[in-house]
Amino acid sequence: MTGPAPRVLLADDHGAIRSALRIMLEAHGIDVVGEASDGAVAVRNARALRPDVVLMDLRMPGRDGISATREIVDEALADVLVLTSFDEDDLVDGAILAGAAGFLLKTADAATLVEAIRAVAAGDGVLDPRVTRRALAAARAGAVTDREPPSAAAPVGGAFTAREQDVLDGILRGWSNAQLAEHLGISVTTVKTHVSNVLAKLGARSRSHAAAIVRHR
Repeated sequence: MTGPAPRVLLADDHGAIRSALRIMLEAHGIDVVGEASDGAVAVRNARALRPDVVLMDLRMPGRDGISATREIVDEALADVLVLTSFDEDDLVDGAILAGAAGFLLKTADAATLVEAIRAVAAGDGVLDPRVTRRALAAARAGAVTDREPPSAAAPVGGAFTAREQDVLDGILRGWSNAQLAEHLGISVTTVKTHVSNVLAKLGARSRSHAAAIVRHR
């Protein structure tokens, strides 16, 4: 893949995990610019280093990953990619509302993790299907199925255009910006504009938050 290497901040309370992640990511061309052992340090280092992506653990002593994610997103310091476990459904739901751009299981292999980081740095959302099913289960309307995403309800900021609704349908299917562009026959830049409009009209903090809002209606 061409282009500059994404700049990443690692936030995890286990030093051995951070060291392993650093070695793995740097071996695959990712620029690890810093580390943090808890949420407070993650926010402080994000302000100082301005990474493209913060790779965020959710369970950390002191300040947790959810409140740190919220502040990082509110200040537009970086996008946040959460590393989660199967036993963290409640935390994943909180991270969605906090504005995390993506969720990946801690069991992900190096190639999957690197691809996810590059996708988030490029403005795409990343939702591991297993995480998504569990995290959004309580918010789904009874008639919604995984194979047939719901139609968008009326947005808070004005009606969707036909193209915006097409884009939202793609977001609900987990499509990347590139996949949306190919499916709709438009440029990735145009897709990003429509995604931004959709998020603004829904009052959503991220693509995953938009999906949760629509599935709850």
